Amino acid sequence: MTRYAKPTTVDEALALLGEGAWRILAGGTDFYPAQGSRPFRVNVLDINGLAALRGIAETDTHWVIGARTTWTDVIRHPLPPAFDALKQAAGEVGSPQIQNVASVAGNLCNASPAADGVPGLLVLDAEVELRSAAATRHLPLSDFILGNRRTALQPGEMLTAIRVPKPAGTSAFVKLGARRYLVISIAMVAARLVVENGVVADAAVAVGSCSAVARRLAGVEAALRGLPVGTGLAEAVRSAPMTELSPIADVRGSAEYRLDAVREIVARAVLAAASMPTDDKVAA
Repeated sequence: MTRYAKPTTVDEALALLGEGAWRILAGGTDFYPAQGSRPFRVNVLDINGLAALRGIAETDTHWVIGARTTWTDVIRHPLPPAFDALKQAAGEVGSPQIQNVASVAGNLCNASPAADGVPGLLVLDAEVELRSAAATRHLPLSDFILGNRRTALQPGEMLTAIRVPKPAGTSAFVKLGARRYLVISIAMVAARLVVENGVVADAAVAVGSCSAVARRLAGVEAALRGLPVGTGLAEAVRSAPMTELSPIADVRGSAEYRLDAVREIVARAVLAAASMPTDDKVAA
């Protein structure tokens, strides 16, 4: 017989997780469509009563995003310019109604290659906080999502927060889709630049929907560092290696199309992060 539980404290939730297998219900915007009309065959742990897991806090060294924080919360919270890419991505997560209930942690744990929130968090060097009744561990986001619908969560663990070391610079997000709104990405890019005296001191670029897991582009980042801010940034992107990408062909676009298109949207995201003129959105 399946069980349903709605704990009121994190400790209570972790104790239940330690007793056996549960499927965690947060915002439910992925949970219910995936379930469809089939009867439940697994125990459901509803964490929507855990107020402690919702909100964004600032510490001396980090910004901490609670697991139940919604995308609307992210959009509305005052955050440094380095978070602009994440805020822009938050506005692309479905409709405003979905953004009002969908959780940041749910987007990560669902582990879709097309998850809009992942590239913006990757360029912020985010890590996840994973808690069980016995221990707490922190894992880089890049090590947490292992593949399509696969994460590093261990039995008895729950993702309780996303931690971002205090970031510098400015950032931007560009999404390529078959229409302007309510679309699953063909490709998407987040870029963060730290500019000092008109020169790129540091760069972080991540691409989603072009590999089983969203990836940072080390070759592009290396090509950008040390360059003066100008049109040369786009030229550097277009000639830099992108060996991390291995896109599939599907109903939204061929692998070849994705590879061609992603160079252009990486260039646009980089220019936008550098506050240079560029289109703010690309349509297929």
